Amino acid sequence: MELHHEFTVPIPVDDAWRALLDVERIAPCMPGATVDDYDGKTVTGSVKVKVGPITVTYRGTAVFEEQDESAHRMVLIANGKETRGQGTARATVTGTLAERDGGTAVSVRTDLTVTGRPAQFGRGVMAEVGDKLVGQFAECLARRLEEPTARTEPPEAVEPFRSAQPVQPVQPVQPVEPIDLLRTAGPPVAKRVAVAVATAVLALVFVRIRRRRHA
Repeated sequence: MELHHEFTVPIPVDDAWRALLDVERIAPCMPGATVDDYDGKTVTGSVKVKVGPITVTYRGTAVFEEQDESAHRMVLIANGKETRGQGTARATVTGTLAERDGGTAVSVRTDLTVTGRPAQFGRGVMAEVGDKLVGQFAECLARRLEEPTARTEPPEAVEPFRSAQPVQPVQPVQPVEPIDLLRTAGPPVAKRVAVAVATAVLALVFVRIRRRRHA
């Protein structure tokens, strides 16, 4: 399926270009995503998607196939596979940036192919969910771009290490919340999705009952 989204950020186009390529900086704005590694071209990580009571995790890579700074155009190819299933996801994402009223307009075209449980909802639901996720990303990105990128005050002096002092335990990293398709889609779409999930569950129960009878 093909999806198209647009959003704006309140910074000049050259600054927006550099910011969008700073994956570590913008990663917290990506709903459901965790970035494990980035070498300047390839991103390795995972995305969690929640469908009713079921959470699906896709793990894979995303590679920048094109980064045309003069045209402010980038092409990203992402591939992922369910960690506990046979479902897959593949996307070719083409992003273009253009200056608009002192800010930057970002256009994103996505050619998406999904197999497995999330695929049952079709293009309409995926497009509506995509619209809201892009909106959340754009709002988060705008806030993050307004933050300073470096500290201006000098670092505080560090006391010498004392072996007699107890070592403080490392705080665990907070788990990333999955993309909740039902919540993100909103009541009208969620109702259609819930019906689809209920139908699938009933079909599964019916098949199991038939198998037991035949056994």
